[in-house]
Amino acid sequence: MTLSDPLANALSTIANSSNKNKSECTIWPGSKLIGAVLRVMQANGYIGEFEYIDDGRAGKFRVQLLGRINKCKVIKPRYSIGKEDLDKFGDRYLPSKDLGILIISTPQGVMSHKEAKEKGLGGKLLAFVY
Repeated sequence: MTLSDPLANALSTIANSSNKNKSECTIWPGSKLIGAVLRVMQANGYIGEFEYIDDGRAGKFRVQLLGRINKCKVIKPRYSIGKEDLDKFGDRYLPSKDLGILIISTPQGVMSHKEAKEKGLGGKLLAFVY
């Protein structure tokens, strides 16, 4: 099996496990980007604790699920957005104004669209979660 987008596979694993009411899931392979996206999801209360497991190959993440995820997907293509476009893309991908987050890769790291708006940053859209 070839992995063309590890981040998409990670988010679909989380969504599928959450829909089956599982308490945890394992994401393989691990990467810095996946770790950063998991950190943003954890900071916003969508997942619980997660840990990186070094298996001598690509590594894995074990993620504790809280059952708060309705949908999480990557956004393709990865649009470049300015700070003024955050609301426009929020309206496109999120069901309502205060529900869910967009995950954005900015020059200061991976963060939610709310954080990026506060800091006045743009970047590349990676994913959405609600």
